[in-house]
Amino acid sequence: MSVSSLLLPVFVQVGLTFLVLLRLAMLRQMAFRAGLNPQDVAMREPNFPPSAVQASHCYQNELELPMLFYVLAALILVTSTNSFVFVLLAWVFVLTRIVRAYVHLTVNIVRVRGPVFGLGLVVLIAMWVIFAARILVSGA
Repeated sequence: MSVSSLLLPVFVQVGLTFLVLLRLAMLRQMAFRAGLNPQDVAMREPNFPPSAVQASHCYQNELELPMLFYVLAALILVTSTNSFVFVLLAWVFVLTRIVRAYVHLTVNIVRVRGPVFGLGLVVLIAMWVIFAARILVSGA
């Protein structure tokens, strides 16, 4: 498999993170324009409107679990162990992140968001297990 086949879902995940950050920035800017004093949030006081807090939490989520995805993608590429399985699972992981972020930023129904997160987590764990097994078996 080519390097770009694995990097494309990585690029999409990075793009999702930037989109969520832009949404957060827009919501915070709207709060300031509506009269929120910047000093009222300067020390992370919880004074942003709920929509901005929701976007902030979504953004934080995009900086947590995906870090393990980024590290794994880099390790797969460095060790030349890329395969169709990794590319397929990478796309499934990224699609779960897109759906989770969409739910989080819109209706924010935890009973929907949670299972989607869980599916992505299981996919990422599977990727790590497959990678570890390949490395340990090959002795690389």
